[in-house]
Amino acid sequence: MPLFIKYQKCIFAFGTIKSSTKIKQQARLKPSILITFDSLKRATSGLFFFERSLGEELLKQGNNQFNIWGYLHPKAIYSFEKLKNGITKLLLHKAFFPAYNKFGLVHFTNQYCKLNPRRVNGKKILTIHDMNPVHEKNRSPRRYKKYINRLGGYIAACDRIVTISEFVAGDVKQYYPEAAGKITVIYNGADKLMVPQGHEPAHKPARKFLFTIGSMSAKKNFHVLPALLEGNDYELVITGKITGYQEKILEEAAKYNCTNRVVFTNLVSDDDKAWYYQNCEAFLFPSIAEGFGLPVIEAMHFGKPVFLSTHTSLPEIGGDVAWYFDNFEPATMQATFLKGMAAYQADDTLKADIIARASKFDWAKTAEQYLNLYAECLSV
Repeated sequence: MPLFIKYQKCIFAFGTIKSSTKIKQQARLKPSILITFDSLKRATSGLFFFERSLGEELLKQGNNQFNIWGYLHPKAIYSFEKLKNGITKLLLHKAFFPAYNKFGLVHFTNQYCKLNPRRVNGKKILTIHDMNPVHEKNRSPRRYKKYINRLGGYIAACDRIVTISEFVAGDVKQYYPEAAGKITVIYNGADKLMVPQGHEPAHKPARKFLFTIGSMSAKKNFHVLPALLEGNDYELVITGKITGYQEKILEEAAKYNCTNRVVFTNLVSDDDKAWYYQNCEAFLFPSIAEGFGLPVIEAMHFGKPVFLSTHTSLPEIGGDVAWYFDNFEPATMQATFLKGMAAYQADDTLKADIIARASKFDWAKTAEQYLNLYAECLSV
């Protein structure tokens, strides 16, 4: 971890004059903004990759325009080369944030807000990635009400709200109509992964395979996928942190006598992930709760056919170059898959169309839109 992070931990734990003076001196030259990069502890969720990729682009494009500070987890496994100033997340900050009045703008990069927006002054922007609990419907009434009230408080405390899809914007407007006038939709970018020459993953399928990736949880809906292995010799590779949900997937696989063709890789490197995207026959993503669906674009960068659910944001992201499961009945899914694969294999132009769709989601464009929003907020 860079030394400056440890140094800033000391500074802001005690709120010394030195830290305040430093920020004020820099603010005279250009506006000081704080961006929360507090989900970089584990590469197990989309928030890690969002903060990593957006942060790199914001620092690349915005350092001449703004004095950018980062709010970082003390156990972050990723650090930014271009980030010169950082504040380490402390338990103290739940009650008091010593730098509360030192920034012209604070960008909270996800709706979980490990730094409470009420603890800081200045302009505030909140990025909301999803409102999945309203679609999953798996919380008790008490917990659901607590979720709605907490997010509502964060929204009320911020000047602008960014959502990562029109679908999420619609959710926010439905549940918090008073926020409609301050919502901006900024789509995520997607990393264009490359496979290093000669690289192979630890598990290299011996046969043609289908691929999916994501957190091993019920909302990803991976247990409906073994049905697609009936009547063929495909292997299904599922990448993600192993949880108890694995057993439900295996139970479904047993129904189709294909447990030996369902492989769980656990977490993998970016190089392994790229290899699976590049070499799979198709990418499957039957999720029922997504704010965006980053893996869909990653797969499309390789020109792969993608098969998605019609739930939440996925049709908005996949557009008209993806295939969709109208429901999760095995026969319907199998028919959709067979029809889609036949169409893809019969039309040589579809691969180029899929790649072109993916190219619209670019982190450089995403960062530019955020920087423009920062400037707009600071000018008001």
